[in-house]
Amino acid sequence: MSTQKTIRQKAGTVEENALRLEPEKAEQIIDALNTDLADAYVLYHQLHKHHWNVEGAEFLDLHVFLQEVYEDVEDAADALAERLQALGGVPHASMTTLAENATVEPEDEDVYDVRTSLENDLEMMGEIIESTRDHIELAESLGDHATGQLLREQLVTIEEHAHHIEHYLEDDTLVLEEATH
Repeated sequence: MSTQKTIRQKAGTVEENALRLEPEKAEQIIDALNTDLADAYVLYHQLHKHHWNVEGAEFLDLHVFLQEVYEDVEDAADALAERLQALGGVPHASMTTLAENATVEPEDEDVYDVRTSLENDLEMMGEIIESTRDHIELAESLGDHATGQLLREQLVTIEEHAHHIEHYLEDDTLVLEEATH
């Protein structure tokens, strides 16, 4: 790392923005988006873990599905960071800061069966869905309709993924279990 440091903006500060949203309002939205950003990265890493470790008869379908989901989560995180920067804020970026500011609890390092893993993903997605709805209301109440729209689009995507996981967790399957005699 370079020893010379020229800080353009300190983390946790809010500058004037070209979007003409007052700094006091922008600060509230930036705080919400940084929470969303931290939660997204926790979900991203957990989904990636499950992508790496999935096994069983549905391995390939789940492996591909989980990759699609974590890629969508990563895209969402990028959009959140860019939006909060446009609002005059500084996106959380270090692993420590992201972990400290996440409101969702990540799974531990152990590898679990696919059903448990997907149940854990679904639970985390549910918490993020609820938080996203709250943040849409916050942004709208402060007059930031563009952030509200961004969050709505992300909400649709995560709800679709949660719905698909719910289908994976259903009991109906074409995979036959061996009868024990």
